[in-house]
Amino acid sequence: MKFFKHEKAMVDDGAMVGDDTRVWANVYIQKGASVGKGCNVCNGTFIERGAKIGDHVTIKHNVSIFDGVTIEDDVFIGSNIAFINDRFPRSNREDAWTLEKTLIKKGATLGANAVVMCGLVVGEYAVVGAGAVVTKDVPAFTIVVGNPARKVGMACKCGRKLDAAMQCSCGK
Repeated sequence: MKFFKHEKAMVDDGAMVGDDTRVWANVYIQKGASVGKGCNVCNGTFIERGAKIGDHVTIKHNVSIFDGVTIEDDVFIGSNIAFINDRFPRSNREDAWTLEKTLIKKGATLGANAVVMCGLVVGEYAVVGAGAVVTKDVPAFTIVVGNPARKVGMACKCGRKLDAAMQCSCGK
């Protein structure tokens, strides 16, 4: 595979990174993680084994994507997003824990500093506002904001908010 890797990035042997993906400084992609083609993985990102990232995904700075998180194609992940894969985290791992999977569907946008609880689906072309705390599934084309995240409108495929007549300024 042919991708750009900054000299200060770490990509383990056994990590899959697609063609034309750019991996910037201070990124760590673990063995067993998968990143598609044409992605942009920005400074300070951590991608854990078992994480799956589709094609043409933008991951901005300081994002941690853990095992059990799947991000489909054409998704935008803003800076400092927190994905969670354990509903009951403890430092002491004597007890078994349950990995809860999270799915971010094609074309979704997650704004900077959002928190996405585990076991959820963010639908196709949904928009999660900056700083939102997502505790429930987000339906396709829905815009959510706040803590906890709540619906404030519907999104066009271009990402803009639809008006009351379900029309967008982009004309689509």
